[in-house]
Amino acid sequence: MIRVEILHTSPIFAVGLTHILSDAGMKVLDVRSSPTECIPWLADALLIDPDALSDVFGSISRFSAHTSVVVLPWNESSMDDSYLLAGASLVLSKAAPGDVLVHGIRTVITRPSARRAEQPHPADQLALTEREREVLRRISQGLTHGQIATRLGISRHTVDTYVKRIRAKLGAGNKAELTRAALLGRVAGVG
Repeated sequence: MIRVEILHTSPIFAVGLTHILSDAGMKVLDVRSSPTECIPWLADALLIDPDALSDVFGSISRFSAHTSVVVLPWNESSMDDSYLLAGASLVLSKAAPGDVLVHGIRTVITRPSARRAEQPHPADQLALTEREREVLRRISQGLTHGQIATRLGISRHTVDTYVKRIRAKLGAGNKAELTRAALLGRVAGVG
């Protein structure tokens, strides 16, 4: 089952979009009207209304490192290669029929664009050290920083430093995102 998240400024449009995707057998994990620091780790695709973003191209680039991004601008004149160059997998007008959108999502999920396929995963670009992988593995087991320090024979301050480095490398904002990354196998050797 394809899992989708939606970031859209129009609640009515988002409800209709959710209905179309659900009828097509896709699972809508989350619908937001404004971006958060949360990276869509569990989504196969993120549908974005560019009007919902203050830094459109930076956000697309950040999100596309983790999932396929489908950009849905209001008018066709704003559909240019800039979105694709930023990392979007597909740009499709909101006026497109539902079946065209569903087909487009299925296509980018099963056959990512050459640009995405060539991009290494952030965990490959900034590989975690063995100790960082060990700390992340312990976080995914639900241990506190103090418990991790005790089990690894290091100070809590050192654990905090490792966690800061891991967050920076993975672009994760909180412990839940770190756990998701570990459990989904985003980092080799963790899980």
